Amino acid sequence: MKLVIAVIKPFKLDEVREQLNALGVSGMTVTEVKGYGRQKGQTEIYRGAEYSTNMVPKVKVEVVCSDDLAARVVETVQHAANTGAIGDGKIFVLDVGQAVRIRTGETDETAL
Repeated sequence: MKLVIAVIKPFKLDEVREQLNALGVSGMTVTEVKGYGRQKGQTEIYRGAEYSTNMVPKVKVEVVCSDDLAARVVETVQHAANTGAIGDGKIFVLDVGQAVRIRTGETDETAL
């Protein structure tokens, strides 16, 4: 099993979710996050005063899937989240050692 973590622009979440559902992904975890990379923050206006922040709002999408589906999940997220502009995000793929469904006790891929 693989854990695919994608950090994307917030307005691309619906498109990513729809395309992953069409791919057959049965669930995901979404978290609102802030961070920075090459984008180096942004300038905002709050109550008429302009200030600079070094943290950019993003959305982190986490999907656990079978090994054979992981490459298609990465490709789907990359395609759906791409705007061609700086700050589109990153995708990370990690190995998952074990998964357990709490309610039934099912393990590994049957728990997904």
